Amino acid sequence: MYPDKHKEIVTSLMEGKFITVAELLFEVIKKNEDFYINFFEKSFGFELIENQDYYYLISSETNENTSRDFSIFFSILCYELDKDGKNFLEELNYSEFHIDEIIEYFKNSSWSDVIKANKQLNNDENLKRHIGTMVKRNIAVKHNNERYSFTKAHKLFIDFAKDLIKDDKRETT
Repeated sequence: MYPDKHKEIVTSLMEGKFITVAELLFEVIKKNEDFYINFFEKSFGFELIENQDYYYLISSETNENTSRDFSIFFSILCYELDKDGKNFLEELNYSEFHIDEIIEYFKNSSWSDVIKANKQLNNDENLKRHIGTMVKRNIAVKHNNERYSFTKAHKLFIDFAKDLIKDDKRETT
């Protein structure tokens, strides 16, 4: 006997989606956490990662670059928001962004060499597709009129970027 919403939970997580605290599925996993930790480990060799705000799966055998691209996206967006005098954490947590606003930040970024080198971010259409991928993975939410907000899952990529900066600083000293 599987918990309620089992198929939906498995399908969502296996598609690379984050299940956030705002969703009913989060509570189902939380109540059955030991079951799901064991289920994903034994069935697929995946590790279920729990955070107070979201769940997601990782595998040591994956070779995908999407997570790296999400981290680069958030690093550049945060840098540009900060440069614009905004508190980027508050903006990511509580604001909506029009797609054109995001595109402008990337077009005018001082990180143009990084943007040009990244196929997911190097032009308007690719950037739009990349944000669409973020929506599919439950990292972003699309609202009316081409506006987007970010779910709590964005924190994983912000934390990853912070860790990279810390590691880079340690290596240079």
